[in-house]
This record gives sequence, C-alpha cells and structure tokens, in this order.
Amino acid sequence: MEDNRKNRHDKSGNAMTIHRALYAVCAILIVVDLVMVRHGHFKTEAWFGFYGWYGFAACVALVLIARGLRVVLGRKEDYYD
Repeated sequence: MEDNRKNRHDKSGNAMTIHRALYAVCAILIVVDLVMVRHGHFKTEAWFGFYGWYGFAACVALVLIARGLRVVLGRKEDYYD
C-alpha cells in the first residue's frame, strides 16, 4: 500500500527528502537558539524564540491589514463596465 503522505506526482521521493531536510534545519536552529547568547537592545530580544514569534506576529498583522485594506479600497465587480 502506498504511503499517504507521499505526493503521488513525486515518484522519486524528493518531496519527502526536502521535508526531512527542512525539519532537520529547524531542529538545528532551535538548538542553536537555546545555546546562543544574545546581546540585544531590549530584554525581550533575549527570550527564547523571540524572532520567530515576532516574525509570525508581523505576518499575521500584514494579512489582517491587507484584509482591512481590501474592504476600504475594494470596488464592486461591475466597476469597470
């Protein structure tokens, strides 16, 4: 029986190899974050995973702002007719 996680279009298994490499890089970065000493300008910069959470919050904020701008700047479907 075929593995359900494997992409049926990827016969060589490259997608799974790339996923495993990505997981390995993420694990290495987490370990480095645990042992690295930071000298930031603010105390919050020294928190574990601060830059990851900051980046995630920034992306969420961009999506929410874009949704709000769509409502403000959006035109009806027949605007150019």
